[in-house]
Amino acid sequence: MSLVLHVDAGPWRAHQDLVVSGHQGIVPVAKGNGYGFGLGRLAAEATRMGLDLMAVGTAEEVPALRAAVAGQPGFQGDVVVLTPWRPDDPVADQMLHDPQVITTLSRVADVAAVARAHPGARVILEVLTSMSRYGMRPDEFAEAVAAAGPLEIVGWTIHLPMIGEHLGEATDLATAALAAHRAPLWVSHLSAGDLDRFRRTFDVPVRPRIGTELWLGAHDALHYRASVQDVHDVAPSERVGYWQRRAGRRHHRLAIVSGGTANGVAMQAPTAAANARQIAQTVANGVMEAGRMALSPYSAGGHKLFFAEPPHMQASLLWVPGSVRIGDELEVTMRATTATPDRIIVE
Repeated sequence: MSLVLHVDAGPWRAHQDLVVSGHQGIVPVAKGNGYGFGLGRLAAEATRMGLDLMAVGTAEEVPALRAAVAGQPGFQGDVVVLTPWRPDDPVADQMLHDPQVITTLSRVADVAAVARAHPGARVILEVLTSMSRYGMRPDEFAEAVAAAGPLEIVGWTIHLPMIGEHLGEATDLATAALAAHRAPLWVSHLSAGDLDRFRRTFDVPVRPRIGTELWLGAHDALHYRASVQDVHDVAPSERVGYWQRRAGRRHHRLAIVSGGTANGVAMQAPTAAANARQIAQTVANGVMEAGRMALSPYSAGGHKLFFAEPPHMQASLLWVPGSVRIGDELEVTMRATTATPDRIIVE
């Protein structure tokens, strides 16, 4: 009883190779659930492509990147930890002893603390962008460099928003950073054209951090499928499931299918609702859910199926048409960054 991710290896890897060849100095990002593939599998793919550097989200993820998976050795190159170091994080502190780990620092006080306790550690300094997340302001750059002292500054990292025009912002921040200390520039979320213009503006190496485009760009190569475990005929108004909801007049067949909240089924972040269409979809979904008519991510015959009730830990109850039989496989639309399939088959 499994929710399985089927990967068409040929086009998936061809896409990876194309992205890597088109981005000089690429820093492949592998964090969290490994974009649905797992950190170990992405580490193996980076090794296959001959890459010598990867980025993870947290210090806790470094061992998973280096661990052997399915007989394949773990990643042997350098690893940059994207979440900035904090003095109350013992795992991140331990990573400062590893010469192959690059630690992100985003506050002047933290730069000074690491310099005192871990001279010689490799670090990257993060600048504050319009994301308003982590980073130092331009008026802090010189102070941070002075505080770094015995540290090896590997570069400056500029983490930009995903939407909007930010080449000007990136250029201004990079100019101020290089005035304080010359080092490579690590950037994220610049378009291909803007990245090319950014690269031509400066005479230091530019390293684009790329995750989603690299691992998830070959959409047609990835398919989540779930098996139908059982099917029951039900009468109108018959109560079903944990929550004993009544079957509607149009609901006559109840299917139990593999996949639930443990796999990330129907788990999603709040929508950004960036345009009118997305706002309308959000409102429509809310109205349906209020009426206990929530669409599921499962499909049969090209049509989305309704949940009979919220998904369980490892199974979901769906209202299905008469064509669905025990043993059938249903397509499942999954958000890769929250998906945890039971198995991954690379074919």
